[in-house]
Amino acid sequence: MEDHNVKVTVLTSGCPKYKAGDEIYFNGAFIDKEKSANLCMVALSAIYPFVYAARRGGSVKESPVQCPDCGEAVTFKIKRLD
Repeated sequence: MEDHNVKVTVLTSGCPKYKAGDEIYFNGAFIDKEKSANLCMVALSAIYPFVYAARRGGSVKESPVQCPDCGEAVTFKIKRLD
């Protein structure tokens, strides 16, 4: 099965670790550390199912995904790069 590259963009952030416009790039199963902003484990748990689906070729709507960290909500947009 072919892996696709995926880009995750921060849309809004109440977290001091992220700002709107930050991007995280996945090359298949790996985070491109040179091109990407930081990614915390809580945010990764929120976006993982959508990133996985996109990188495996699934259809992913470009709708916001929110990090579940209570007081510091961050919303992300996930897009497959073809």
